[in-house]
Amino acid sequence: MMYKRFTFTLLTLVGLYNAPSFAQTSIKADDRTIAYLTQFRSDYSKRILEGKPEQLSAFYDDNIRLMVEFQKTMFGKSNVTAYHKALLTRFDTKSYSRENLEILDLGSMVVEYGIFNWKAILQKSGKEYDLSGKYQHVWKKLANGTLLLISEGWNYNERQDIADQLRFSDIPIVDVATQAHVPINTNISFELAALNRLQEATISEHDASIWSQFYADDAILYTQYHPMQKGRKAIGEYYMQHVKETPVFEKLDIRNDRIDESGIYVIEYASHIAIIRNGTFSGVFTGKDLAIWRREPNGSLKIFRHMAMYD
Repeated sequence: MMYKRFTFTLLTLVGLYNAPSFAQTSIKADDRTIAYLTQFRSDYSKRILEGKPEQLSAFYDDNIRLMVEFQKTMFGKSNVTAYHKALLTRFDTKSYSRENLEILDLGSMVVEYGIFNWKAILQKSGKEYDLSGKYQHVWKKLANGTLLLISEGWNYNERQDIADQLRFSDIPIVDVATQAHVPINTNISFELAALNRLQEATISEHDASIWSQFYADDAILYTQYHPMQKGRKAIGEYYMQHVKETPVFEKLDIRNDRIDESGIYVIEYASHIAIIRNGTFSGVFTGKDLAIWRREPNGSLKIFRHMAMYD
């Protein structure tokens, strides 16, 4: 009976979505877009080296969102600039570079993923740190063809023992994990809410085999503290190891606060609240992530690209 009910639910979810077409169209960016993002990447590195991040604000949407490791989400040009300024005031930059990995043209939006390397000296200790990681940018297309950056995020390849130095209490933040989620009043918000509920159970039960099934065969997971994982097979192997290190979840709540649809692709901004225990340790933690879901030819919705950042 349980199996029949679960099967019916999945069929219902698929049936709710009126897919336009499952034919895979090219998501390769055109030369103009590639040139623009190449120039921005160069300008970004230069401004970081010069300590002048305010000169990047012309590229930003007024409501730009910044999602970085160890700091809760920030919104708006002034707050994003203030975070960069605070970071570059606390650390002296020895070198900074970015390298593009892929640019995805999803129609109404363009998403870029890449890697960065920041060699920085913490002023108060004089100690040098090699802060390497992955970044993501989401750009929206205006009617005139201009791109505006609507969200930026990054995480680190390794655990950092200076997390407190990468956090700034005087920068206005929004604790997205405790805010209202997207109302469940459309087909896609309903479907994502259902998938997130299944994720909560899967992660809490440490079920790596089901966890990996959320991902497309050609998915890329830009995970924290580890190299990126390419393909569902690699992602499954990563989760098999990851669940062995995962604490007990007494409660896990996954919610989204923004959903952008672009053809067969869906960009979901999500967050989580996790109440955990590990031996005698217990605590409440939050984090955020951005996932690009793709409608597959069989109608299922799978994660195509995914990056997460802890608060």
